[in-house]
Amino acid sequence: LKWKLTFLPPFLSAMSVQALDKEAIPDGLRPFRDRLTPRFLEARSQVIDFITQDVIPAVPEFQKQRQAELDKVSHQIWAAEPPMVNDLRKKAQARKIYNFFLPEVSGLSVLEYAPIGELLGAFPLANLAMNCTAPDTGNMEVLEKYGNEAQKKQWLEPLLAGEIRSAFAMTEPGVASSDATNISTTIQKVGNEYVINGHKCWISGSMRPECKVFVLLGRTSNEGPVHGRFSMILVPRDAPGVTILRPMAVFGHEHDHAEILFKDVRVPVTNLLLAEGKGFEIAQGRLGPGRLHHCMRTIGQAETALGAMLHRASTRKAFGKLLIERDQIRERIGEFRMELTACRQLCYLAAAVADDQGWKAAAPFVSMIKVQAPRVALRIIDESMQVHGAHGLGQDCKLSDEYANVRHVRFADGPDAVHLQTVAKWEIKRTPSVLAKEISGVNPNIEKYGMFKNVAKL
Repeated sequence: LKWKLTFLPPFLSAMSVQALDKEAIPDGLRPFRDRLTPRFLEARSQVIDFITQDVIPAVPEFQKQRQAELDKVSHQIWAAEPPMVNDLRKKAQARKIYNFFLPEVSGLSVLEYAPIGELLGAFPLANLAMNCTAPDTGNMEVLEKYGNEAQKKQWLEPLLAGEIRSAFAMTEPGVASSDATNISTTIQKVGNEYVINGHKCWISGSMRPECKVFVLLGRTSNEGPVHGRFSMILVPRDAPGVTILRPMAVFGHEHDHAEILFKDVRVPVTNLLLAEGKGFEIAQGRLGPGRLHHCMRTIGQAETALGAMLHRASTRKAFGKLLIERDQIRERIGEFRMELTACRQLCYLAAAVADDQGWKAAAPFVSMIKVQAPRVALRIIDESMQVHGAHGLGQDCKLSDEYANVRHVRFADGPDAVHLQTVAKWEIKRTPSVLAKEISGVNPNIEKYGMFKNVAKL
């Protein structure tokens, strides 16, 4: 089976239809109405026009050109980007919605970008054409915020122009990389160069031919405060000593994640980002927005899966009734709508806190939605596949691709367990209220009979 992208949902849910209505504010944004600026309404209208007028009509040609590129190579991961994507990029630029993930470009708050991010999840070709795809977005934010002028000229400008792609090299196969202090790749200064040695895996985007640079996290010291031992550095993909060992397979299908060996790779000292020991500082600045963007897009994908479920149930009859008339199906639809609505509100809350108090204060809320969004989406996609029967697993249906894509989100930018720990630490720090103690209660007979006086109190 070849990997596919869901460019055009087979059936839009009611919420998806509303999301494409330029005249109506989506219901989920009503509690935040006072936060929405005229710029949001203008930008949302521009994106919707781009999707409906440029992207959707271009899907057949994209698929045709994609197949032509696949026919040129021995494996799909080496296929070049279809040429017509550049035409869509020019149209996005003409509409002034290119690189829209950058607040400096979009003029939007984090909250205002959230519903647009959801649309880009439902229409990935728009996401690609607007240059809003991961991991490039995070890497461009890093270069914009922490890069020097030479680094911006060499790497940021072509990334912003869509001329090249990038990858973020952090995860390693020999250690538990969810705890980034385990990272073992070394970055040693030798004269006017840094020498890099390490073994990375699951480096997303690195297989595609357009990828030209890695933002790599490694260890520059083994002394001092733990979080000050790591740095980030720019490594050209074609640098001597960089070896792509193999593509990594998701559910058995090879994609553009790679296992990579860095053996005595030498780069100029000017390739270091910010300064030695600033790797964690940069990572936290990168990961907050990236995690929330993942969640926005995941909610958009969940909407398309629910829409596909509605479509199938409305067009298939079994045992004398349309599936949509079955109580079990209707219960699922109701449950999923409630879960998606709650998910969306949590995403908006995280975005609002980021706007008001910054990404550090928003961290527990970002962690909440980072766990919840893919969980909910996977339940919806799985049930949608069930309603589709065996067809839902096959190459003629895009749901299995959606499932694989969303399932990886539970690992991307931190696994569920790490985010749950973040939420738990935040919760534990909160001082219990008087009411909480009252509800918990105390057995009065403990003090009355005094049989536990020898037990040390906590």
